[in-house]
Amino acid sequence: MSLILLGSFLVFIIGSLGLALFRHHIFFLLICLELLLLSINLNFVSFTVFLDDAFGQIIVLMILTVAASETALGLAILVVFYRLRGGINVELLSLLKS
Repeated sequence: MSLILLGSFLVFIIGSLGLALFRHHIFFLLICLELLLLSINLNFVSFTVFLDDAFGQIIVLMILTVAASETALGLAILVVFYRLRGGINVELLSLLKS
């Protein structure tokens, strides 16, 4: 179990570093956010196997559905924004306010 938790921690660190390093690329931000959510899900699954309880797996399914809908909505917004402005840059996202 400690190996799984170490792997989950490494994926979480990679996602956190990605959020810090790729601030100007919105697509990479979405990928790093997904990495963070998947590392949390890996923790939930490993602890439900260790504790022999199914409640954590139900929570994982709910988190995965919310993450999938968030990613689909974010990518749809990015496609429309790219068609309108010709680029996907975080600085250009302030143009969505007007």
